[in-house]
Amino acid sequence: MSGLIGIRAVEIGEYIVENKATVRSAAKAFGISKSTVHTDVTEKLEHLNPELSRQVRAVLDVNKAQRHIRGGLATKEKYMAIHKAV
Repeated sequence: MSGLIGIRAVEIGEYIVENKATVRSAAKAFGISKSTVHTDVTEKLEHLNPELSRQVRAVLDVNKAQRHIRGGLATKEKYMAIHKAV
């Protein structure tokens, strides 16, 4: 694994833990794809920093458990905006 990729994986992991960020928001912050973020923090980070990897996994598990709620709220807001426009 290249040194720069390892550094990026640790930086992304720290960002996710500090900000309780989603994979999507981390990808946007670092200017990379969601799949790259996911690969970095689930596969590469595990070998580089197991403790940070566990912390990231905990944040991602919470995000996964809440995603249906966030999706429902986004849909509600969408239809509220359409209703107000009419």
